[in-house]
Amino acid sequence: MPAEVLSYFLKNSDQKLRLKFQIVLQCAPFLKGLKISSVITVESILYEELEEIFREMDISYRKLCSMEEKSLILFFHAKELQEYLIRPDIRSLLEAFGYHSKDLEPCLSRLSERVCVFSERGMGFPHEIGVFLGYPAEDVSGFIENEGQRYRMSGYWKVYGDISEAQTTFNAYDRAKDHAVNEFLIGKSIQEIAQ
Repeated sequence: MPAEVLSYFLKNSDQKLRLKFQIVLQCAPFLKGLKISSVITVESILYEELEEIFREMDISYRKLCSMEEKSLILFFHAKELQEYLIRPDIRSLLEAFGYHSKDLEPCLSRLSERVCVFSERGMGFPHEIGVFLGYPAEDVSGFIENEGQRYRMSGYWKVYGDISEAQTTFNAYDRAKDHAVNEFLIGKSIQEIAQ
């Protein structure tokens, strides 16, 4: 995508247009059904706009934490995320970080709590956020065990497991982003892009 297009939208004075473009750009694989969730940081004053943007869509969202004038928002498909979080490999990972419930809401509450604590301490994000973003358990575990070092490949996340599968996924995400942004540029709504 040309830098001029990116700059135009990200510096546009229309905050709502900027927010929509940010969602399309950063959440395209999620909007296109390739991911169970996505996370972005938005200006806190724009949080209320999400209700209108996602009205009549099967997309849930939750503010994980607000810091200064920004809010970290998790977009997700509730049923798919719930099913993913109860997989045995995912459960064992989450239980190690105090996620004792198998229900989605308590897990999201725990994640929100941990994100805020990490943010307040200037520690980035809790590593298990990768689980909530649908990253392979092997890669989340590898990241934790290796403290973000000695990865085999880096793209949308750091890969410690199957690099061939990860590369295929990254390529699909790139295609989804190109497709979604092009749809947005010709005037399609987020609802139309997500179909």
